[in-house]
Amino acid sequence: MSRTTLQQIALSLDISVTTVSKALRSYPDVSKKTIEKVKAAAELLNYKPNTFAVNLRTQESKTIGLVIPEIVHQFFSSVVKGVIEEAEKNGYTVIVLQSSQNTEIEKKRIEFLINKQVDGILIALADDTVEYYHLFEAQAIDLPIVMFDKIGKTVPCSKVIIDDLRAGYEATKHLIDCGCTKIAHFRGPLTSQNSIDRYHGYKKALEEYNLEFDESNVYHCKEMSFEIGKENARKLLNHRNGVDGIFVNTDMIAVGAITELKEHGINIPEDIRIIGFGNWFLSSVITPSLSTVEQPSYTMGKIAFNTLFSELNKHKENQHVEHETIILPTEIIARESTLA
Repeated sequence: MSRTTLQQIALSLDISVTTVSKALRSYPDVSKKTIEKVKAAAELLNYKPNTFAVNLRTQESKTIGLVIPEIVHQFFSSVVKGVIEEAEKNGYTVIVLQSSQNTEIEKKRIEFLINKQVDGILIALADDTVEYYHLFEAQAIDLPIVMFDKIGKTVPCSKVIIDDLRAGYEATKHLIDCGCTKIAHFRGPLTSQNSIDRYHGYKKALEEYNLEFDESNVYHCKEMSFEIGKENARKLLNHRNGVDGIFVNTDMIAVGAITELKEHGINIPEDIRIIGFGNWFLSSVITPSLSTVEQPSYTMGKIAFNTLFSELNKHKENQHVEHETIILPTEIIARESTLA
């Protein structure tokens, strides 16, 4: 017989899995009546947290798990460096795992970390992760989780992020300030909260500066690659429609776009201005050098670990953990691709 899950309890009561997870741990923001209902349903359905995992959690392992979408990615490799450096200062070992932008793999990574007796988990979600039952199950055994960069807004945990909407707005505004009046956007996956917020920032800037928003000037990037940048640049050239600026979701895609546009005789920034996102190393060495949004990846890794470390200490002292969302600043780095 299969083990009862938090999702089954939630369905039986017609409430969210988040509420079930919090009620089982008697969170103060859940009503006493709901807590009683949830605990009664859990007993009725014979719900038991993963007993093996609970037993493993009785002792400190001085190990944490770090789950990232991609290891071969400058942003995430810089985050990993920040996490490991802070972890080692505090006597912790880090198990680094890759989800390969796949939710099912991500679930297996979380299960693996639970069974490896980690003290806590840091995670940036895969782009296609839109349900969080695997994280709620981990929280149900009091395993602290801190999310960073790619987050789920409904998961009750601390988060370390940037303001992607504001960053998208500022990137688009930079193009407007440089004289662009017809701005395209190479956006990321439709389910990624980062790309959703950057897209809304792009739209907001156009609206505030009374520039036309045209959905045909929005190009979806199913993956963050050089080849996708070239592919979407070709599509744009086939339907250019007067575009004189492009805000691109990541630097790697932007570099692909620049390469393709140059191969077709498009002068940058004279014909089209381009701004990327992330401030990867390659953005400063390509010709023309790429304007971009500075994203503090190394700092994000350090703060993510220290946030988790603080929560681990509070757990040990049986203190209440107040979840927080830490928003790190971004900065426009203006280079040759936008400045004449």
